[in-house]
Amino acid sequence: MNTGKKYTGVIVPAVTPLTAKLHLDESAVARMLSLFYQYNISPFILGTTGESASLSLQLKKDYVLAAERNKKMGTLLYAGIGSNVLTESIEFADYCAIHAIDVVVATLPSYYPLTEKQMLKYFLQLADSIKLPLFLYNIPATTHMSLPLHIVDELSRHKNIVGIKDSERSEERMRESLKLWRGRDDFHYILGWAVKSSEALLLGADGLVPSTGNLYPDVYAGMLNAFKLGDKVKLSEMQALGDEYGALYQTERTLGESLRALKLLMKEKGLCEEYVMPPL
Repeated sequence: MNTGKKYTGVIVPAVTPLTAKLHLDESAVARMLSLFYQYNISPFILGTTGESASLSLQLKKDYVLAAERNKKMGTLLYAGIGSNVLTESIEFADYCAIHAIDVVVATLPSYYPLTEKQMLKYFLQLADSIKLPLFLYNIPATTHMSLPLHIVDELSRHKNIVGIKDSERSEERMRESLKLWRGRDDFHYILGWAVKSSEALLLGADGLVPSTGNLYPDVYAGMLNAFKLGDKVKLSEMQALGDEYGALYQTERTLGESLRALKLLMKEKGLCEEYVMPPL
């Protein structure tokens, strides 16, 4: 990790806290962000863990506004803008730009299988059309496509594309990615595969995006601190603890089931209610 780079550290993919009527729970947003900031963690709203594919545009805007109101001065705020409609992503990125979001994150559109040429063109069109820095987001579990590394590398040369959040569960891909980009000051690699967090840090990743950080941000803050101190024993201990906590809501559950289980655990900690959007 190059600590001189901008988009680094622990970035928690925040759940979207909801009321019983499936409106945004703004008091829960305040509690969640306060907990993240206590451990110098950056929030990433409206990602996969945030059920973004199931949220209305109005609810997304409500979340951006609530995050803006609770943003700590001097911190970074990430927001997902992924959509199957390019113009919707562009318009939402414009909205984010005027409401304290610092960087936006986008997956591939997920309805049609895309060729490599189409993937490249899509992200170039998006990056050319928005004001905020853009992170690519590779997550085959939901898009059912993998963004090829040579396409990512080509996109990395675009002045407005600043990094990739990669949630593909491939150790070979992780290692190849870090060979390509860990020496780059202008492009960031952050890992969205929590069980490989410590390994990724040791290999040169710029950041981590663990959903379990919603529950135990202290574990991942401790992991990052152990890495910076060169304490490999503590680093391993924090990884094992994160894996144990993650298993509480992920083991033998689909991704959708795990999101509700995560909210149930967060309810036990007084962070939010258990409600999830249909169809989950």
